[in-house]
Amino acid sequence: MTVLQANYDQALHEEIRALAEERNAVILAHNYERPEIQDVAHFVGDSLGLSREAASTDADVIVFCGVHFMAETAAILSPEKIVLLPDLAAGCSLAATIDGAQLRAWKAEHPGAVVVAYVNTTAEVKAESDYCCTSGNAVEIVQSIPEDQEILFLPDMFLGAHVRRVTGRKNIHVWMGECHVHAGIDPEHINLQRAAHPGAEFLIHPECGCATPVVEAISAGAIDARDVHILSTEGMIKRPGDSPAAEFIVATELGILHRLRRAHPSKTFYAANDRAQCAYMKVTTLPKVRHALETLTHQITVPEDVAARARGGRSSA
Repeated sequence: MTVLQANYDQALHEEIRALAEERNAVILAHNYERPEIQDVAHFVGDSLGLSREAASTDADVIVFCGVHFMAETAAILSPEKIVLLPDLAAGCSLAATIDGAQLRAWKAEHPGAVVVAYVNTTAEVKAESDYCCTSGNAVEIVQSIPEDQEILFLPDMFLGAHVRRVTGRKNIHVWMGECHVHAGIDPEHINLQRAAHPGAEFLIHPECGCATPVVEAISAGAIDARDVHILSTEGMIKRPGDSPAAEFIVATELGILHRLRRAHPSKTFYAANDRAQCAYMKVTTLPKVRHALETLTHQITVPEDVAARARGGRSSA
């Protein structure tokens, strides 16, 4: 980056923060957003945690730098606030794998089943679900459901497989959805990085395509479990501070490396796959954030009947 560009970015950063103060707005950035978006945000984190953070503030406006379903979640939890998504092109390949009609049809095939929906779903799908979970508490939520209860888990098949293995539950039906970015992180990438950095801890998100074979390899004793940690994004942020390790291989979207390096400057982080970038997360730019604040666009709303049903579902922090 040139000095001129750095000065421009800093000026734009300051302008955005001034506009946010003028609008009484809070800027949220998901862990996978561009570094400059994370730097201008008031809060950086995972999708549900950010929505809860915004709901606890007295802000009138929420600028959600993430993807569409995240802005919907913020609108569900903060119905009295204006929720803005800087670019409507910010979708999600995982959330798009199932809609309300598909879930209703699946439920009809399994009457009486309990529906556990990962937070990476649309408001309509959340409204049709019994529980909403995160990658960090999915196992805990499933374990809280009676063992003889049939469960429909959606939409991520890798997280669902992880939950099924950890809980030992045989009556979990898993929707065959995936995040295209996480699905692209496979065992070959892991083997190459672990060979290059033999002393590094391996931090893996349960959405990753390599998660299931890694868990199986741990179970078989082929991989030393002491060096492998299957964690949510927030778990990944915390782990280096609790670990004596100096190096970490990180298997999730590349955007999280910026936050990890800021949080733990004395540690070294390597991407499991240096092409693991979500194009949807990267459409948000500083000029678009400024435009959103200037014009109050694009406003994301959820019909009250859908929002009420989504809020009525059970979730765990």
